[in-house]
Amino acid sequence: MADEILMVEPFYGGSHRQLIDLLHSHFTESVKVTMTAKKWHWRARTSALHLSQEIPYSSNYRVLFASSVLNLAELVALRPDLSGLRKILYFHENQLVYPVQKKMQRDFQYPYNQILSCLVADKVVFNSQFNMDSFLSSINKTLKTIPDYRPKGLPEKIRPKCQVLYFPLDLPPREKFIHTHQNKPTFTSIDESRKEEEENSSCNPDVKTRTCLGDKFEDCGSKDVKCDMPVHSIEDGNPSDERSCPPDAKRRKTGPLHIVWAHRWEHDKDPETFFNALFQLQEAGLNFRVSVMGEQFTDNPEIFSVAKERLASHIVAWGYQEKKEDFYRILSEADVAVSTALHEFYGVSMLEAVYFGCYPLCPNRLVYPEIFPKTYLFNTPAQLLKKLKRMCTVPDETRRHSIQVPMDRYLWQNCAEDFYALFKVNQRQ
Repeated sequence: MADEILMVEPFYGGSHRQLIDLLHSHFTESVKVTMTAKKWHWRARTSALHLSQEIPYSSNYRVLFASSVLNLAELVALRPDLSGLRKILYFHENQLVYPVQKKMQRDFQYPYNQILSCLVADKVVFNSQFNMDSFLSSINKTLKTIPDYRPKGLPEKIRPKCQVLYFPLDLPPREKFIHTHQNKPTFTSIDESRKEEEENSSCNPDVKTRTCLGDKFEDCGSKDVKCDMPVHSIEDGNPSDERSCPPDAKRRKTGPLHIVWAHRWEHDKDPETFFNALFQLQEAGLNFRVSVMGEQFTDNPEIFSVAKERLASHIVAWGYQEKKEDFYRILSEADVAVSTALHEFYGVSMLEAVYFGCYPLCPNRLVYPEIFPKTYLFNTPAQLLKKLKRMCTVPDETRRHSIQVPMDRYLWQNCAEDFYALFKVNQRQ
């Protein structure tokens, strides 16, 4: 079969690699051309020239799919034979609002490259609404950096090309990794998530299903919750029983709370806030276990070496898991997954953790309010610490909680049709 879809990834690692491999495996009429996931600054600056020399010539191509690390304008200029293809640009992240460390000036070239790429593309796809909105709303502000002859009307030119397609998760059956003492976790469906207060109380207009893990009690009911009785917290003074939450959501696990952090070991993920919370749990004499995973690079923030020493007696796993099976196994054994990110446009690892039954704790910013109900969000480090203290003190509450995240909308089997439509390919059975 002729290769009709050209897939290009200048930064072949992490979620970029996951997506390109997934799409390549399902679109058999595709060919992929990649570069290693190293020194992304140089990939953003120079990958177009290298790729223009590496991409095979073919008259069969009709679609070009690339991530926004690539300067698409440069590639098309260097390879005019690709200009007539349907050019699709996928944004895992955008450089217009990417956080800069300390007082370093933002390099204008990176966001400028992405703006040019959007002008050349036929379709611009973002992995979240937050990603798309933050990009489009920041174009004019970014262009004001130009001292004179500033272009006008670019958001209006780019917006009609844009759409949101959530990053598709292609995950194995949970049963393969969840131990026999843990039942399969349940999740709300798309239609049942984020119900208004009156809908949450439909089982009994006078009693609401509640979670006691936040600073305030939050409504978290859904049709998945068989709420013939309210869910009591220990603070209510009433003992929980099998009717207090769905039996199939109960995690029959004992022992200390297992906390997982699975993000890139870089400053924009704010590991300092996470580890400072754990240090305070330790100082308070609370019992917990921790697994710290995620990709590592040449220069890791110093806090990781400090934390590895200080938390040695609490550590279950430390470092990047080369095998996905090991990563999934650790997630299935953990109780809560934490993000403290200063930069996040989607958050694959947090959704993977939820899929395997982890209670998510995320900052109330960036993409997280789009994906996670407010029950799972914190506003300050103090709130994060308070939630973790409660969980460490009464870990069974966390394990019994029925996770209110609509996971089905992020799974490949439910996203596939959108990608087939994007590539204008009929889905094959």
